[in-house]
Order: sequence, then structure tokens, then C-alpha cells
Amino acid sequence: MMSASIPSEQIVALLQWYADMGVDVAIGDEPVDRFAESAQAAPSPIPSPVRSAPEPEPSRRTASATAQPRMASPAPTMLTTSPDAVELAAREQARSARTLEELRDLLERFDGCALKATASRLVFADGAPDARVMFVGEAPGRDEDIQGKPFVGRSGQLLDRMLAAVGLDRTKAYIANIVPWRPPGNRDPTPQETTICRPFIERQIELVAPKVLVCLGARSAQALLGVTDGILKLRGRWLDYELSGQRIRAIATLHPAYLLRQPVQKRLAWRDFRAIRTVLEQDAP
Repeated sequence: MMSASIPSEQIVALLQWYADMGVDVAIGDEPVDRFAESAQAAPSPIPSPVRSAPEPEPSRRTASATAQPRMASPAPTMLTTSPDAVELAAREQARSARTLEELRDLLERFDGCALKATASRLVFADGAPDARVMFVGEAPGRDEDIQGKPFVGRSGQLLDRMLAAVGLDRTKAYIANIVPWRPPGNRDPTPQETTICRPFIERQIELVAPKVLVCLGARSAQALLGVTDGILKLRGRWLDYELSGQRIRAIATLHPAYLLRQPVQKRLAWRDFRAIRTVLEQDAP
């Protein structure tokens, strides 16, 4: 029996559709036994009662012999607790970090965000920890998930060119995201995921203590600055970012991924980056 051949154009279109839907990895590095996972997740069957001969009167039996063993309840995990409790735990853990290294270690061990289970690795930050300007995006993408660094794909390459246009590079800037794990299929993080991760990026900003905070995209600005305007209305406006007694000059600009889809808007981003350069020059030591 001969199978009908599929035109190459349809195969390419199908693969592109899979990539757009987030199916960008066909197989994992290690085999996964799904039957074993199901067996572990399934509850143990309750044994049927077995009739036995009558036992002697309990008058001469010791208390230890009559005591019945208790079934140990499974230890609760972070994901089984309420969202409010997870957010509180995240704030307490983030507040305890005294350095960026400690904060990264805490995030590596943090299990309160479900995105950690589907991402390949933590995407913490890139650049100079003592930089005077900090850029914060929303969440990593596929390339960032592979390399473990923020903004290394096409949007990251555009960001590098934008930095170079105003005399900056990654040795003079610090780059991070609100959410440090890639959402499946490059979807937007949910409000709950953003809320859980926000204490860590807030502590990250505190530890870096930049002179200028740049929010890349509307979701970053909304999460950090508490605004609700769209990015085209919000961009270019200087605001104050206040956290734990710190006051940092903040500005929102267009996300590089948006500029790849709407290249005509690069002129607006160029104005924003020139304004950032001017403020950094005025505040130069």
C-alpha cells in the first residue's frame, strides 16, 4: 500500500504552525516513562478487610499492642497551598536575600510557580550588577530558555543594537524579566504567575539600585509601576518607581518583540532611548 505524498509546502506550513503554537522541541534529552508517572500518581488501592479468628480479651493486652498505626499524610508543597500563601512566602524569601547571588539561589529552589516545571532553566539576569540603568521585560522566550539569559533571541539582538545606538551595551546595563521562567508556548504569563514572581524582581531592583529603570513593554510597566495605560500612551513618560525608601526614575518603552512586528514604531523607541541617554548623562558621577 503506497501512502500519498505530502507537498513540501504543506510540510513547511505545518512545521511553522507547530512553532507558532509553541511546539518547538520534538523530544526531550532523556526518555520519560509515563506509565511509571501514572503509577506513582495513582492512589493506592484500599485492601479488602480480612476476617480472622477472634482475638483474646483485651484485658491483658498492652496499650502498644492495641494502638493502631496512623497513615502519614503527604507533606504539603508550595503549589498545593493557596495563592495568597504562596505570594506571602515569595515575599518573605525575596526579602531575605542580601545579594543577587542569594536571590538567584532562592529562585533556583523556589517551587511556588508552576512555570518552573515546564521551563528548561531559570533565566535570572544578564549584564552588570552595578549598572546605572536596568531593563526589565516580561518573560523569557524559547532562545532565552535554552541559553538561560534574557533577551538573546531576535528581540535581544535588536535590543543590543538599540543599546549601542545610545552608547550602551550589556557591560553597562542590567537586564532581567518580571517572570524568570518561560511560559509554555511563549504564552503571556497569567496574572497569578506575575504576582507570585513580582517580589523577586522587586528585590532584584533593590539590590541593583539603578539610577534609571526601563520597563520593556506594557506588561512590565503595569506590573512594576502600577499603571493601566497602553504602551503607546505610556511610553516616553518619566515616572517615579518607589520601593523600600528608594526612588528611581522609571520610563516605559516599546518591547523589541513589538518593534520586530511593527518596525515603523522604532522611531518612538529611538526617542525613548535618547531620553534615557540624556538622563544618564545628567546623572553621571
